[in-house]
Amino acid sequence: MSSQQNVLEQLPLTEATFFILLSLSSGKKHGYAIMKDVEHLSDARICLGTGTLYGALSRLLDQGWIERIEEEQETRRPRKAYVLSELGRRILMAETSRLQKNLSSAQQRLAGGTL
Repeated sequence: MSSQQNVLEQLPLTEATFFILLSLSSGKKHGYAIMKDVEHLSDARICLGTGTLYGALSRLLDQGWIERIEEEQETRRPRKAYVLSELGRRILMAETSRLQKNLSSAQQRLAGGTL
């Protein structure tokens, strides 16, 4: 089985998973920053509670789609931050491509074209 086929088997993503991966595509973030970024990226359609967010992050860690890193802080204990793994980036790109194809088909059909 090719790695691309394995990636495609993970699709479609839930909206929450898509926006968590999208949030991490711009660089490392801690949980609260992910929560706020997902809310912003989704135009407030997705407002993750802490339990939901950390459950999703745990699942994404187990799947190898994200990685946890420790951020050093001078005044407090290290804070956990998350980054997108290479596998997670490939899955996000595949899902984005899938969504773009769906959008293109819908736009063509709604404009009166045929597929």
